[in-house]
Amino acid sequence: MTNNLDTLATALYATTDDLLKERPDLAPWRPTVGITPRLTDAEPVTLAMMQAMLGFTSEARWLRHARAHLRHLSPYLPQQSGYNKRLRKAAELLRRVTRVLATSTSAWSDDVWIVDSTPVECGRSRETVKRSDLAGWAQYGYCASHSRFFWGLRLHLVCTLQGLPVTFALTGAKADERETLLDLFAAESHLVSTRPGQTLIGDRNHYGRIFEEELAQQGIRLLRPTRKGERQRPGGSLFKPLRQVIESVNETLKGQLDLEQHRGRTPRGVIARIMQRILALTTVIWHNDHTGQDTLRSLTSYDH
Repeated sequence: MTNNLDTLATALYATTDDLLKERPDLAPWRPTVGITPRLTDAEPVTLAMMQAMLGFTSEARWLRHARAHLRHLSPYLPQQSGYNKRLRKAAELLRRVTRVLATSTSAWSDDVWIVDSTPVECGRSRETVKRSDLAGWAQYGYCASHSRFFWGLRLHLVCTLQGLPVTFALTGAKADERETLLDLFAAESHLVSTRPGQTLIGDRNHYGRIFEEELAQQGIRLLRPTRKGERQRPGGSLFKPLRQVIESVNETLKGQLDLEQHRGRTPRGVIARIMQRILALTTVIWHNDHTGQDTLRSLTSYDH
């Protein structure tokens, strides 16, 4: 099979359409009486993935490009306001499709996970902070990896060694990474209850006796760097090369999928646009896995 954006989009559309036929309750709600949409529910999902893959952070520019080059995939394209509304309403569907794709890959059964958080900047000027609808959720925070302050959110991501997203959360910039991780596992307890002996690799922020005991009760073994004043922890020689995986995944989300150029201005808008990028990453890994590619997290065949 030829690996290009057309085949990727077709595969995602067919999978999403089949899912909606089996589970029509997953489709965004709409009144039973009214104008029948000219765009099926699977099409915004596919268009959202393609927009992220091709690096269009402006919806207006993306729709102009799609009208000029992608009519063979989507004969009807809405105006910018219509596309924006459909994208925001489809945020939960994006999440469900992402999970369906992830669970059908060989990487889903990996017994090693990596966890980290990365900044999602939402504004820079003081006026933006004062007027933004994100105020109260977005906060001022500090990114130690890049030695910078920012105003916005944090994406907390648990992924496999191949970079496949397992679970994630968007929180304020000051949210405690340990509490967020425990909340994630509590919200989706089946993720860990069916995986006894799972290994989790974290950074120095994932520390604390009580925290590690709570993970151990769920059958999770935590590996992290030794903090100053501690005895040398086991697995230290293996930590550094494995730790680079999450940094590489974050770079894929930020450098290739423009995570911080999301342009979301409302909570629903930000959530939809972050989901859009996680879906794009998952779709690539899913498609590469099913087509027998050597490197699962390679976007090169699809980003042009």
